[in-house]
Amino acid sequence: MRRQFFLPGIFTLLIGLTAGCASSPETPAAASYDPATDSLRFAGEVHLRNIRQLTFGGNNAEAYWSFDDRQLVFQSDWDRINPQGCDQIFIMNADGSPLPEGETYRLVSTGQGRTTCGYFLPDGRVIYASTHEADPACPPPVFRGPGGRYVWPIYDSYDIYVANPDGSGTERLIGGPGYDAEATVSPDGRFIVFTSMRSGDLELWRYEIATGELLQLTDGLGYDGGAFFSRDSQQIVWRASRPEGEEAETYRALLAQGLIEPNELNIFVADIDGRNVRQVTDLPGANWAPFFHPDGSRVLFSSNHHTLAEGGREFDIFMIGVDGSGLTQITHSGTFDAFPMFSHDGTRLVFASNRNARRIDSRDTNIFVADWVEHPTDADRAFR
Repeated sequence: MRRQFFLPGIFTLLIGLTAGCASSPETPAAASYDPATDSLRFAGEVHLRNIRQLTFGGNNAEAYWSFDDRQLVFQSDWDRINPQGCDQIFIMNADGSPLPEGETYRLVSTGQGRTTCGYFLPDGRVIYASTHEADPACPPPVFRGPGGRYVWPIYDSYDIYVANPDGSGTERLIGGPGYDAEATVSPDGRFIVFTSMRSGDLELWRYEIATGELLQLTDGLGYDGGAFFSRDSQQIVWRASRPEGEEAETYRALLAQGLIEPNELNIFVADIDGRNVRQVTDLPGANWAPFFHPDGSRVLFSSNHHTLAEGGREFDIFMIGVDGSGLTQITHSGTFDAFPMFSHDGTRLVFASNRNARRIDSRDTNIFVADWVEHPTDADRAFR
């Protein structure tokens, strides 16, 4: 469900790290950069260069790097590669080149049910959440709840599966009654963090891969989800709602119907045992899809806080210190930019966007990879 954040229309997609490395990634060599060819970059995007588009239709999102930075796993409803009608999990080479068997995109999930939140394990296998064992058909999408509220459905048939990168060897890894999804893996390969309803609320849980031991990490009323680990595997960052008063009652009533209303979310960090919780953002609107900067002291996330006066339909990627300082806007496409993830070597950023080289409105959400510019030059600041 981590990717369930688009609104109907332009945002229909949303039905859903090397340990000890503290230095910042180096800026790619400016001498090899030709601004004239960077047609997917927008003015003001001083931290991005050489943006490449990797998918070309439908809704594609939550692309995450393999541990060797050579491949990406992503979810897609693009009818060119997915006839199911709702998201399935695929892998592709990060440079867009064909896979060894000749295809560009390879199905990893079963092709049944609805899937979300694919992520690589260190051994190259893929974990993802799926509803396929409960029903091979797509569960119905839900956008509107009581009173016309914009809501996300919490499918209680989601369990977490593991499969080989060719789709073989699929088996359930984490499951049981209620929602289990949004799984990501620590860079040291020891833990999986995921969101579950097993305690009666949407909380973060930690699964130890070697032992299967479970630990509940959050316990506050509200939705906790979309968690990722820091590069040293010592912290987690996630999005959360913390409703109070009448909003808390509304949250409980919707959750009883298998729904949540994602209007107010902020970013939190904590140690990997759930202790030392700190709220990073205190912004209106939806602040979500966080990921640690390689230096561990900053976080990238997506937000519409700056466009609420215009309806809040534009989301951009921002960067902020874990102490809440230094808020900086990273993307400026004027559309939808979200789901940032740094490559494990810290030199590239993958993200999802509605941008395109023709600069026209589009409902397609595609996957893009860019070189990360840690120290922008005057030429980066002058880019138009």
